Amino acid sequence: MIVTVIGRGHSGTRAMSRTLVESGVYMGSKLNASSDLIPPGDLYEACRVMAKHVVHLGGLHWDFSKLHSMPIDPAFTRLVESYLSSVQASTSEHRGWKLPETTLILPWIIRMFPEIHYIYWTRDPRDSILSDHLTDDLADFGIPYDSTDDLSTRRAISWQYQYEIMRTTPSPQRRMDVRFEEFVLDQSATLSRLEGFLGIPLARIPVQPEAVSRWKSASHHREFDFFPQDALYQGV
Repeated sequence: MIVTVIGRGHSGTRAMSRTLVESGVYMGSKLNASSDLIPPGDLYEACRVMAKHVVHLGGLHWDFSKLHSMPIDPAFTRLVESYLSSVQASTSEHRGWKLPETTLILPWIIRMFPEIHYIYWTRDPRDSILSDHLTDDLADFGIPYDSTDDLSTRRAISWQYQYEIMRTTPSPQRRMDVRFEEFVLDQSATLSRLEGFLGIPLARIPVQPEAVSRWKSASHHREFDFFPQDALYQGV
């Protein structure tokens, strides 16, 4: 079984990767404090290779359609294989990786690895954009967008872009959707679903209920009317 976690930075993917590590899943030869497979440089460059084929239609609209049928750039394949070399070389029965920037190249990752298990991880965007992340400025990864000097708006646009690429990319064969809030507030039920999906027992990890709806007490919280209603957590 090979698994990857798809989700924007600060969506709580660290909790899922930590769960997998503590459950005996090999997540690569070197992990950072966020349980990301590092070094990430080759995957970052792969993002820039694929971004050349993303068409910005203006505002919050992008056309990803070419990515689903055009030949995958050989440079992209080499970079991803280099980044995943320790995972691909492993003889572990259960292995995978987590790096939030994988979300930026989801269309070609699914085409490269159509049979692996994908965990689509989401969190209320109002929490996800409270602090800075490497993907806040999409231009750093070669992705076209209407640039702005307003930091919160940049973060919100980055969140929306990653939401759109997850929403519009044809779904992989093996996919499970998980909300961060459900994992935190009802870990047992969420892990039971994940165990059925992955076919392995999963460890329970400490969680912090106060991480849910943190935006409500954040002094720098901003509302953006383009966030889709189905992405906003309504439970708390």
